[in-house]
Amino acid sequence: MEHSDAKKIKILFLFVVVLLGFVIFLGTLFYWATIDRRLPRLDHKEVNHALRGNIISADGFKLATSQKLYKASVDTRNIDPKKFDLFVKLYSLYSGDDPKAVAATLKTNIGTTVLSYRIDSKTAKYLQELSRKLYKLGVFRSYEDPKTGVAFLHGLSVIESGEDRVYPSVDSATPILGYVKKIEHKNITKTTGVKGIERYYEDKLSAVQDSLLSGSRDISNAIILDGDSTSSRRYDGYDVHLTISLKMQKILENALDQQAKILEAKEIVVAVMNSETGEILTLASSNRFNPDWIEKKDYGALNISAVEYIYEPGSVLKPVAFALLLKANKVNPYDIVNVHGGSYKLGNKVIKDTHKADKLTAEDVIVESSNIGTAILAQKFDAVEFYQGLKDFGFSLRSGVDLPFENPGIIPAMNRFNSPIYKATVAYGYGMNATFMQILKAYSVFNNNGRISTPRLVKKIVSPAGQELFPEKAPENQVVPVSVAKRMQKILIKVVQEGTAKGTRMEGLEIGGKTGTAHIAEGGEYVRSYNGSFFGFANDKTHHYTIGVLVREAKKRHAYFAAQSAVPIFKEVVEKLVENGYLTPSSEIQVNQISNKAP
Repeated sequence: MEHSDAKKIKILFLFVVVLLGFVIFLGTLFYWATIDRRLPRLDHKEVNHALRGNIISADGFKLATSQKLYKASVDTRNIDPKKFDLFVKLYSLYSGDDPKAVAATLKTNIGTTVLSYRIDSKTAKYLQELSRKLYKLGVFRSYEDPKTGVAFLHGLSVIESGEDRVYPSVDSATPILGYVKKIEHKNITKTTGVKGIERYYEDKLSAVQDSLLSGSRDISNAIILDGDSTSSRRYDGYDVHLTISLKMQKILENALDQQAKILEAKEIVVAVMNSETGEILTLASSNRFNPDWIEKKDYGALNISAVEYIYEPGSVLKPVAFALLLKANKVNPYDIVNVHGGSYKLGNKVIKDTHKADKLTAEDVIVESSNIGTAILAQKFDAVEFYQGLKDFGFSLRSGVDLPFENPGIIPAMNRFNSPIYKATVAYGYGMNATFMQILKAYSVFNNNGRISTPRLVKKIVSPAGQELFPEKAPENQVVPVSVAKRMQKILIKVVQEGTAKGTRMEGLEIGGKTGTAHIAEGGEYVRSYNGSFFGFANDKTHHYTIGVLVREAKKRHAYFAAQSAVPIFKEVVEKLVENGYLTPSSEIQVNQISNKAP
């Protein structure tokens, strides 16, 4: 009996041993089958994120550019406690971060911890070099996760976190430059245009393609570049080259800042445009902001007044109406117009003139800026003729300038022009709304042989490969005959020589233009606020510029008159153009200018 029990025990023991061996065998097979899943993978992928393109001035300065941002992280469990202080000291030295803050971050977090989010490319390279040094110094040790049983060794990781948009010239060329907003895509910070050039050319500026590098990695997580590694090329966004000179832009912005303070103006806008090509040399505003740091006080400056703000233009529209009458052969510059001593009743409306006279020649109606004379001459229009003529000059239509959110303005419906009152008021710049850019474009007709030029801010777009793309040039419509444009030039020169814009005269240059002082309407009523403007041209023997000045709501006593605000600014703009070589006075032009004065 005892022998039988002993035998059973031996058999049972043997069975248990065999079973245990079998279990160990199966466990070993399972281990080797899954070990590659539990160990850190040796293959690795790195994405090199493409950047947004640059915006570059005509004189070669970067007005907007992007730089990469990196973040540094470390797994606190991999830091050898004995070398904790060494890690903190070296990391702080390479990153420039406060060692106390670094130590506090590491001590209050367990596991993967981000030490810095906004690291520039230069610092990132230093930290990547530090990562390799820390391995050699034995700062990191292997750690086995008690939950998974996986041992891992992670060092200092420095990877891309996105891009940052930088504006080296701070507020210069704003608001036309615009600004961007940040968006998160797969934990990477990207930027997209919101206003200005940044918005209009978003499809060209935005990054095209990220590059991908994949392969085996070494102990410091760097990919080994060998025959087994693969990579794709990175394509950044296109560079947008402006027609604007940063030097001239800054010069005029400084001048406008001073004038805005003197005149106590809400805003001053100035533009200088090549009359023949439409290229804008400068488009400056006294209201600007820093796109890197937009504050609540900047909200009013974010909109581009030159294309978004509409207003009644006032007397600067008189030359447009007069040119249309000349085109239709409905007026002769030397016709005599009865201006009724400065007061005239048209229907129920009494029209008054600042400069009182009994009679004026038709062209002197423009020179002396007579509302009465303009109202009387405007009655010669038929409704279709006046309405279509304004549209031909670009009113109620977007100017085509390469800026977003452009307001097309408003002119009365065609049937309204059957009314004598509407004909009169629109002819001297009331009862309609226009933008600064529309008026600038309209005045190019007088300085470009009757052809209208479309304003533009971008000269060319350059791909990452260096291919140059040029924006398609808008057609130049012949708005008035050459003879009419030449006659209007002479009349506008006479305005400067003898009329309301004498303050713009300069020796050796061909200068013409028209002042405009317009009441501002609020809630359907005119208030005690005015816009003063001057639009015209300044030419030397080879250069022809259309120039516009708008002074919004000057509060200084009498400064709301265009002759006291916009005219001096126009002259200062021309002086700056001469000082910087854009215009060269000539005695020949002075002689021609005098001989071309209309009798």
